Amino acid sequence: MLECMIIGDSIAVGTANVRKECVSYSIGGYNTWQWNRDYLKNDLTANTVIISLGSNDHAGVKTEAELIRIRRASFADRVFWIVPAIKPHIQVIVKRVAESYGDTVIPIKSLEKDQVHPSWNGYKDIAERSK
Repeated sequence: MLECMIIGDSIAVGTANVRKECVSYSIGGYNTWQWNRDYLKNDLTANTVIISLGSNDHAGVKTEAELIRIRRASFADRVFWIVPAIKPHIQVIVKRVAESYGDTVIPIKSLEKDQVHPSWNGYKDIAERSK
């Protein structure tokens, strides 16, 4: 079994740059539906799974249903959800899905100027909190 897996969008890509020991199934710009279309077929079993999705979701994406599909396919001792820094309605959904499974949420504490992506210190914080 894998020790650590990171799945998701550009924030997941950045997190994988800090947590180099983790396998990463992530691509910048992807929304939750796109991620499921291209990656849900993979084995999502690991001791630790870190999920970052929702920042790129739009009205046409059924975010909650798509996140639940991912969580049902993720088999892990510990699951961490990185809460998007934008889109308060998506933040609520991510927290609700995480809570329903007893998972841990990680808010982004330090942002780049775009107010979306974590700064280097933000990524280091996510890495430390997801160990």
